[in-house]
Amino acid sequence: MSEHPGCPVLLCGNNVDVKNQQVKAKSVTYHRKKNLQYYEISTKSNYNFEKPFLYLARKIAGNMDLKFVEEIALVSADVTINIAAQQKIDKEIELAAAIPLPDEDDDNMD
Repeated sequence: MSEHPGCPVLLCGNNVDVKNQQVKAKSVTYHRKKNLQYYEISTKSNYNFEKPFLYLARKIAGNMDLKFVEEIALVSADVTINIAAQQKIDKEIELAAAIPLPDEDDDNMD
């Protein structure tokens, strides 16, 4: 699965605000194998909520400089993100991206 002409594809990991995440950043490799854009988001706290939409709008418009200019009209979040914990997750994702992918094709979703 990769981008099809006129149909951009991305992958989102949700619930980054969960304290004891079951899936660690280094375990998330599917998007790298399939060359997909990947975003960690939280629909509960609105963390990175706009990023997948902005990515898709940029790809569809063919303009990677496209920006959203209005503030997003969302209901206030009932939760807050622990910035230090999120920075740790972001660092784990960065380090995970540097880990070589396994040679075997362990997914059968083609």
